[in-house]
This record gives sequence, C-alpha cells and structure tokens, in this order.
Amino acid sequence: MKILITGVAGFIGSNLAKKLLSLGHKVIGIDNLSYGFMRNIENYLGNKNFHFILGDIVNPLSLKGLHPDVIIHLASQKIPRYTNAYRTLEENYLMLKNVVQKWISEKCKLIFASTSDVYGKNEKIPFSESSDFVLGDSKIKRWAYAVSKIYAEQYIIANSQEFDLNYTIVRFFGAYGENQNLSWWGGPQSVFIGKALKNEEIEIHGDGKQSRTFTYIADTIDALYRCIIDSNSDKEIFNVAGDPEEEITIYDLGCKIWKLVNGEKKQPKIRFISYDTFGNYEDVKRRVPDISKICKKLGYSPQFNLDYGLKKTIEWQKTINE
Repeated sequence: MKILITGVAGFIGSNLAKKLLSLGHKVIGIDNLSYGFMRNIENYLGNKNFHFILGDIVNPLSLKGLHPDVIIHLASQKIPRYTNAYRTLEENYLMLKNVVQKWISEKCKLIFASTSDVYGKNEKIPFSESSDFVLGDSKIKRWAYAVSKIYAEQYIIANSQEFDLNYTIVRFFGAYGENQNLSWWGGPQSVFIGKALKNEEIEIHGDGKQSRTFTYIADTIDALYRCIIDSNSDKEIFNVAGDPEEEITIYDLGCKIWKLVNGEKKQPKIRFISYDTFGNYEDVKRRVPDISKICKKLGYSPQFNLDYGLKKTIEWQKTINE
C-alpha cells in the first residue's frame, strides 16, 4: 500500500514509518519539523519506498498531487500547558480540514490520532470507547486540546456518513519510547528521564497523585498497523493503550525512573511544582483505559510492561544530545 503519514518525523510517525517500510509498504511522510526531528527519519531517506516532504499541512498545497491508499493523520498541536489555546485550536482545525478534503477527494481510508484526553474528568474508570466526555470550565485553556480532538472525531464521522468514506479513530494513552520528544511535549516520562540522567530534580506538577496508563511505542505501532490492514477496524473507534493493570501515579513514575537510571540506593530528587505556575490550569486525576474492544476485534494485546519499556527508552535517551 501507499501510506501518507502526517507528522512523520515525530515520535509515533517515525516509528510507524519504520514498521511500514520494513514490511514493503510505500510511505509518503510530511512534517514541518516544529516538533519532529530529521534524526528520527534519517535512516529512511535512502529507501526507495520512502518520500519525505518538508511541509506544513496547515497549507493545503502541501498535500497536492499525493494519492495515498491510507492517510494516517498524526500531526497535531497538544495540551497548551506552556503555550496558548489559540494555536492548539486553530492549527488542529486547519490541519484537520485539509486532511479531510484530501480524504474526500481520494476516497481512501483515514486513520485519525485522537487522545485519551477526550475523556477528561470522567470519574467512571476504566474508560471505554463509549464513555462520556466530561470537560472542565471553558476558561481553563488545557481543555482546548481535548475540544479540538472531540471536534475532529465528530467531523470525521460526519464526513464519513455524508460521503460514504472509511475511517478509524484511535485514542492514544501515554505512548512513550524511542524517538519521543525530550521536552514536556513528549510527556512526563521523557522529562523525568532527562532529569534523572543529569542527576537533577524531577519536577512533578501538582501533588503527583494523578495517575496514568502508559504504552510502549512498539505496542502503539502494533495497534496502528492492525488498524491499517484489518477491515474489522473500519468505521470504528479504539483505545490504544498498555496494560490497564499498570496504572501508575506520576509521583511513582518519577521515583521508578530515578531508580532505573541511578539505582535503588540513591534517593530520588523530587520537587513539586504548583499548577499555578501554568496559569489557569486543571489536571485529570486518573486515566485508565478499557482495551477489550481492540483486543477482541483486532487481536491486539500489549506485549511490553512498563519496566521493560522504560529501560529501553532510557537506553535510547542516553544516546541523544539535546
């Protein structure tokens, strides 16, 4: 197949490209390198089945002349923890609109990267694909990301119904691993690893009692590939996550990473950062998935536990110069 990946030089995009190329698929990758890195895809540049376009899909002309069998839309602005909500809402909408227009014109399959953040403050754990979305006050900017993804899901489903098009929506839970962004853009684990490697204080936002379920990148890519090739994924929404039994608090994650890097005997250096630092901000208490749907329909099963994935990620991150 010929597969178009937006955000190909990013974390998930580069790992997906590696998988697809290894299996003989043709990959067209687009990235503006605002959050992705050429180092993530440099090994593919000589592959005859890989075509890289340095471009921004906010501009519809970046997609002109491309005729994929499948579009994987990964490019996205994220939670505006340190940035503004305007950019998250505006760019996610413009990218979505242009990708959907390409989807309509090509009548191909679209796989859209949504997020577990859409479940918001829902306290009914675990989250299934039919769980309610419970968001906070509109004046709290962190909800801009979830809103942009909820709108995108609705927009894709509406276009599918209007034009009889095929899609799959995936809601990622805490993906981490090789090629992750080393800033907060990559998630808490990437920043914690960086701090531990430098023997610096790990900064934990809030009281650290908020919990998450993390997914090693190899499992994330396995789930994505199943969505590409399996017709049982057609017009479906799936949680993509690791083992829900491995839910962990952010404080415990910081301590675990510190000990994996520096050994059991060295006391973790932890510093708590008030949410007031980010202005009008609000966090989610727990984020735990129900993955029974993707396991049943696509045969997915997470293969890598948190300790294994973190060890592999730490070894990779040691080789990267920020």
